[in-house]
Formats: sequence, C-alpha cells, structure tokens
Amino acid sequence: MSKRDNPRFKGREDEKNKKSKAPRRPGAGPKAAKETGDRKPAAKKQWSGSRETEPRQRAFGHDRDRDREENPNLIIGRNPVMEAIKSGRTIDKILMQRDGEGSIKKIASMARERGLQIQYVEKIALDRLCPGRPHQGLAAMAAVHDYASVAEIMECAAVRQEDPFVILLDGLEDPHNLGAILRSAEGAGAHGVVIPSRRAVGLTETVAKASAGAIEYVPVAKAGNMVRAIEELKELGLWVTGLDMDGIPYSQAELKGPVALVVGGEGGGLSRLIREKCDQIVSIPMSGKISSLNASNAAAVLLFEIRRQRQESKETETHEPIL
Repeated sequence: MSKRDNPRFKGREDEKNKKSKAPRRPGAGPKAAKETGDRKPAAKKQWSGSRETEPRQRAFGHDRDRDREENPNLIIGRNPVMEAIKSGRTIDKILMQRDGEGSIKKIASMARERGLQIQYVEKIALDRLCPGRPHQGLAAMAAVHDYASVAEIMECAAVRQEDPFVILLDGLEDPHNLGAILRSAEGAGAHGVVIPSRRAVGLTETVAKASAGAIEYVPVAKAGNMVRAIEELKELGLWVTGLDMDGIPYSQAELKGPVALVVGGEGGGLSRLIREKCDQIVSIPMSGKISSLNASNAAAVLLFEIRRQRQESKETETHEPIL
C-alpha cells in the first residue's frame, strides 16, 4: 500500500489542506501587499538608525542659538574683542582672565588707552558666561545702544525749549533697575541720564528690554568722574537734588527750573563725595514697616514729582496776566 493510500497519512493531508484554505485576515499575505500598492512604511521604521542622534543634535543646536539670542552684546575670544576695540565699537566692560598671557596683555593695553573698563575674573567665571564656546580667557560686553554726551543731553533740552531735566545714577548695578528708570525718565519728560563709566551697569540687552523701548528716546551719557559731572551741571545752572533717606520730604522741596536728580545705588545709596556736592537732599516719607523703596521705584516717585512741579510752573506762567 502506498503512502498516499494510508488512512493515517491521508487524514494529516486533509487537515493540512483545511488550514491552507482558511480565510486570511485583512491586509495579510502577498495579495494584500499587492492591493495596498505604495503604502508608506510606518513612522517607526523611518526613524530606524537615527532615533538617538537626530533629536539630540537638534536640541544642542537650539540651545546654542538661544544662548546667542540671550547674549547678543557678548563678544567672545581674543581676535573678536581686539577688532571690536580697534573699530571703536562701544564697549561697556572687558572681562579678562586673571592669569592670561600672550596677546591678552596687548589687548589690555589697548583697552586702557581707550579708557575701557577691565574686570579681571577667574577662568570658571568666563566658562559660565560662555558655555561651550572657546573664550581664550577674554570676553567683552558691548553696549546695545550708543552713548551720548552731557552736551548732547543739554542740547536735547534746548531743542525742546525746556529747562534741563537730568538724572544721575551713582553706582547702579542692577540692569532691571536701570531699564525701569529709563522708562520712568522718558515718561516724566527727562532729557537724559548720566551713569558712571566704572562699577555700574551699562546699556545691556537686559536694560533695553526692561526699558520697554525708552532706551531709544532717552540719551544716556557716561562720566568718568561723577563728582566732576555734577560740578559741570551746576556750572550750567542746574539745581542738584540728591535722593537719600535722611533728607527733607520731597513734597517740601523746590524742584522747578533746571534740575538734576541724583539717585544712589541699590546697596549704599549716595556716596559721601556726591552727597556733599548736592544742593539739597530729599527723602520719601514711608508709613509702613519697610524703611525704603528700591532704586527704580524711588526714582520714579521723584521723577514724576519733578514733572508735576514743572507742569504747575508752566501753567502758572501761561495764566499770568500781561501788564
């Protein structure tokens, strides 16, 4: 008897044929593949081999671009800083590694000749300022806006045909405070602001943002010697008023006419020499348990008191009878 005539073998063949004739599930087998035509492979297959690398590369590039956007006024490296100095670009501060050698000394000499501020720091400070970028022991903070001169501030008052209204900031270090003061100064009608060239914040990107655009309208001058700057303003006929905690209440002070308001830094207030040069010292009376306001808030109170008194004086002159 042949193998095919064996009943046991024939039973296994019948069972095998039944399985082969069972209905296929949708989308399975060669026929289904033919019907689907150019169906796109699953997204998971498209990422095969690059899933771990591509997202990381994108994230790294994004962070690097973001750092540039946050520090558009940061110049990094020896050659870029040297060229910025040579070109006459306005630089607020040069950060130099304390133990720097070679061309750093030449750059330091160039910076001193131009009267630029140099701050010596440790390497770790530059590493934090320039993460992932080769700083070569040197970086510079460029101003986001050009500085004016005191003469240009006075010219601004002359063009408006107004008595000069100037603000001097004695050692302000917080960029948010400077930006807020510029904003208040613009709103109160001040003609300009004078800041020290050393140990004070300059016109950084943070200052520009905090000013809400006022940096474009309020001239800012730098003074190498703030005491001398006050003396020059007094020679031009300005009445210099200092803001400090132990002065007379500001509402009792005469703030009309040509006026310069001096505001101290966040920590120490007015320095002794600058205080001695002021014609009067005024204060802001406080009713609560806190003894003082921060620099930008205190400045805003005085700036708008000056504006109020100047406006009253102007209205009085307008309504005076003609004899």
